[in-house]
Amino acid sequence: MSETTRQSTVRDRLLAAAVEKLEASGPEALQARPLAADIGASTMAVYTHFGGMPQLLDEVTREGFARFDAELARVPRSDDTIADLLALGIAYRQFALDNPQLYRLMFGLTTPGTRRAKERDLTTEGSPTSVSEGISAFNHLVDAVTRAAESGRIQAEDPVAVAGQIWSAAHGYVLLEITGVFGHEGHGLVRTLQPLIINLLVGLGDTREGIEASLATVFDAGGAARRRSPERR
Repeated sequence: MSETTRQSTVRDRLLAAAVEKLEASGPEALQARPLAADIGASTMAVYTHFGGMPQLLDEVTREGFARFDAELARVPRSDDTIADLLALGIAYRQFALDNPQLYRLMFGLTTPGTRRAKERDLTTEGSPTSVSEGISAFNHLVDAVTRAAESGRIQAEDPVAVAGQIWSAAHGYVLLEITGVFGHEGHGLVRTLQPLIINLLVGLGDTREGIEASLATVFDAGGAARRRSPERR
């Protein structure tokens, strides 16, 4: 193994260990010495490969957005643009539920996360972050909104602004669900999130009947997500 490959491997292992420890034990567990010990390295490895814990936390955040982006990219497209938008929301919610600590860190909602200064003003700059992986993840929503508008299902003269509205609804619900406000049986999905999204989409110009028909292609009668067919463009 070359020295370059070995150094890259140590860096990747530190990053993976940090993500794993974050999810298992929370942000307080992210400390240089135990992280290095987890992979059999000295504490100096954190400083050699990242410059310090603040920079490592930045990379954990970036890794979180990269994984988030990959999950959203897997959502297939169909001829029903509203169903596709809803399916994107399902993937969003599931990522947050599967990775609650990482999700909090990504959006600056933990103690380490409060040091992040990479946010942008979505209303004036068209993007919520300067992290490229975060921009890519957000753009999946913008693209879905654009397609829904082009298909005539909703009105969205400014797809970024509409994406911001939908994101605000989903993000707020997900944070409450993570904290247990809606229990842990998924009932909030049917009783709270679905009606919220229906009302929002009706306000954007779609019909309640049309939205409910699209919902039926995405959720079964019990509120569980259906497996969707392969991508069609």
